[in-house]
Amino acid sequence: MQHAPGSRRPLEGITVVALEQVIAAPFATRQLAELGARVIKIERPDGGDSARGYDTTVRGLSSHFVWTNRGKESLTLNVKRPEAMEVMHRLLARADVFIQNLAPGAADRLGLGAGALRARYPRLIVCGISGYGSSGPYRDKKAYDLLVQCEAGMLSITGTPDTPSKAGIPVADISGGMYAFSGILAALYRRERTGEGTAFEASLFDGLSEWMGYPMHFAQYSGTAPKRTGAKHAAIAPYGPFPTGDGKTVFLGIQNERDWQRFCARVLEQPDVAIDARFANGPARVANRDALESLIGEVFARLTREQAIERLEAADIANASMNEIAELVAHPQHEARGRWSRVASPAGPIDVLAPPLAFAEFEPHLGAIPALGEHTDAILAELGYSADGIARLREAGAV
Repeated sequence: MQHAPGSRRPLEGITVVALEQVIAAPFATRQLAELGARVIKIERPDGGDSARGYDTTVRGLSSHFVWTNRGKESLTLNVKRPEAMEVMHRLLARADVFIQNLAPGAADRLGLGAGALRARYPRLIVCGISGYGSSGPYRDKKAYDLLVQCEAGMLSITGTPDTPSKAGIPVADISGGMYAFSGILAALYRRERTGEGTAFEASLFDGLSEWMGYPMHFAQYSGTAPKRTGAKHAAIAPYGPFPTGDGKTVFLGIQNERDWQRFCARVLEQPDVAIDARFANGPARVANRDALESLIGEVFARLTREQAIERLEAADIANASMNEIAELVAHPQHEARGRWSRVASPAGPIDVLAPPLAFAEFEPHLGAIPALGEHTDAILAELGYSADGIARLREAGAV
């Protein structure tokens, strides 16, 4: 995509102070950085964000950290030290956004709760991310992604009939991070109109509960929750995986009667199946799923994956190949659209996907992945600390 030369990113001039860790808040702030915000990431001096140590697969760096932290500045602060809190408040006096996802109650104990900060900095936007929200009986409950998936009922509908399974990516963290990201954008827009900051919260449980809307409505009004159907769809058939004769798998989905009739005529090459009473409408196809899948399986067993996809494409039936991760990396759609970029890191250049949001007017900021504390001295100097002052902060264990 061509971008207008010299065009500004929409969040240039916005400073975000992020007392963040692991996935939810870092995922939100990485996206703010891509839109031009300056993100100052506060990390513990003794190891930093714990996600730095999750694995060493990316040239010695953690895949989790690389994913969620490009384009930020790393400032080490031991926020339990009073000298460090002086630094924090110098930062907040200049900041537009403060975001934190500390353990329940930790921000309040540090004097960084929403009420205290809003009283002291009226234009500041304060975002707190927690597991279950700041009230209710689960307020102080520890929350990790898998555990929130359990509480939100996701495992009850994910997996096979015999084996509940978690999602393969941290969907609870991602949901909390995405709602924090969109909430910060809304709060910035509100401040442009009113001149006032605000405080809001996002929780992993609330975010994932929202994403569970379909199964909740299904269960509330049918009296029966959707069953675990593996890679199939609990309420639609045919929808899911079908093996082909070359040992590979094609996924397909039939969403309406027009698609069903074309599928029977042009893919199965058996138009009479479309009017078989067992398969005459969506509920009938679900009720007779085993017979339906057996019939489709007989046809697909005579085809290679490529032949099956050719038939499906020619009939305009939604389909997909079941890719391995290596196939996703080399996916022709990424290649054709120039989706791969390269960023700097302490371990050298690293390939990353460009952000999903693509604007015609500006190019997203794809900054380096920071080393722990890489920007500490420069930020402290910007805040007015002399070289001697910085040395004293280090001696005190504050940075």
